[in-house]
Amino acid sequence: MKTYVVSGAASGIGAATAAMLRGQGHRVIGVDRTPADGVDVTADLSTEAGRAEAVAGVRALTGTVHGLVPAAGIAGHTGVDSRLVVSVNFFGAIALVTGLHAELTAGAADGGAGVVLLASNSITGMPGWNAPVAQACLRDDEALAREGAGQVDSVMVYPSTKAALAWWARREGVKPEWAGAGIRLNSVAPGATETPMVEEMRADPVFGPAVDSYPTAIGRTGRPQEVAAAICFLLSEGAASIVGAVLFVDGGTDAMLHPISPPGWEVTGIEP
Repeated sequence: MKTYVVSGAASGIGAATAAMLRGQGHRVIGVDRTPADGVDVTADLSTEAGRAEAVAGVRALTGTVHGLVPAAGIAGHTGVDSRLVVSVNFFGAIALVTGLHAELTAGAADGGAGVVLLASNSITGMPGWNAPVAQACLRDDEALAREGAGQVDSVMVYPSTKAALAWWARREGVKPEWAGAGIRLNSVAPGATETPMVEEMRADPVFGPAVDSYPTAIGRTGRPQEVAAAICFLLSEGAASIVGAVLFVDGGTDAMLHPISPPGWEVTGIEP
């Protein structure tokens, strides 16, 4: 039995991942802002204080973490504060990863440790998203990222945060303090998945119709359990040599839109 931490554990992909890991016989420490079954630590990841509470809450329950899935996130749609999208999706996730580095190192010494971040196929599927916000995220400048996001519709900030997560895993994952310490960083990029977040998007009067407009090779939207299966694989010993990968779990949408090479990955102004 191993110990895993999953944020956003009360619903959607986070809940499906937690359930799958428990079904495999593992211990899961659930983190969410909403008290619910399977939630062991209640904290608001949109603030520095809430992130510190989340890390402290996990530490109070275990000194060893074999895997971490920061799945908590919010969608960008009409009426959502773009600044909140930045703080939760990127800085909330990264604060958990960096804050639990010691516990992940202990897990690595006990058979290996993995982190899987939640990116999105909107990185390549939504042209025109805001690159400066992603740049500010990767510079670890939350104030600048929030300032930039506040000038842009949240729907165009959501992909910025998800691109930043994927790039952060690639940039940091190969470093001595991560891969060199036995901690593998990767990400998954789901497409539209039948979660409460997607239901919120469908209800949006402006952007709702776009949810089901993207093509898929399998002819349907994804299921949380399918994304969870990919996450659990990346956490497993079977993925021991996978570092810095971005695994699309979108029914083929990205491949259909970009058969050769997806655009949107190259953003200038980012130091390696």
